[in-house]
Amino acid sequence: MSVEEVQDPRYVADHELRQQGRAVRPKDAATLLIVRRGGAEPRVLMGKRAASHRFMPNKFVFPGGRVDPGDSRIRPPHDLHPQVLRRLCRGCSATRARALALAAIRETYEETGLVVGEPDTPTLRSRSPAWADFLRHDANPRLDVLHYIARAITPPYRNRRFDARFFMVDAEHIQGEVHERPHGSGELLDLHWVALSRAREMEQLPHITRAVLQELQRRLREGHAPDTEGPFVYSRRGRSVVERV
Repeated sequence: MSVEEVQDPRYVADHELRQQGRAVRPKDAATLLIVRRGGAEPRVLMGKRAASHRFMPNKFVFPGGRVDPGDSRIRPPHDLHPQVLRRLCRGCSATRARALALAAIRETYEETGLVVGEPDTPTLRSRSPAWADFLRHDANPRLDVLHYIARAITPPYRNRRFDARFFMVDAEHIQGEVHERPHGSGELLDLHWVALSRAREMEQLPHITRAVLQELQRRLREGHAPDTEGPFVYSRRGRSVVERV
């Protein structure tokens, strides 16, 4: 497994300014890249985080958020691809791996109104308010169509830290369209499909989002088999470390 250490002045400065404190333990989170392949080039769904949000306000990102306890209690009829599950389990249990994937689907629904799944009978039931709202569309979430792209941990000594897994899904697996389901949570604004050639040039783009977009472009160019290795970005002694896992 190759390791590349890249100096990042922002991480170093943050470390030096707050090195006397104790690092906040990162919370598990998941993000979903929805890719649309029609047209001249692939496009990915992105939105702008609200200015009032405490984490990455006014930044352009993909839908996603923290894992909820209810994500561990859903049992979809279609499981993760075995190779995707294997790679996820390098950093957590199988139960947690599935919860991460389900969190990506649930958070995408909450922030965009889009359902990643398919009509199924019987439809699952859940006591979780978020999942109950998702399931009222008579569609079960599908884990087998998700690809595992990357993992990133927020640098130490930040007030809010996340251990985020980035998944990808083809737009053909979503129910509805952005303009048809405008009733998201309000955390993600200005939702639109962005051409990959333009996405990386956008202003107010977080460092990790830019890195994940680069990985997405590589996969779409070379093929994105479920067992393909992806970047794992974290911080070590003030440096941004990138491993392939």
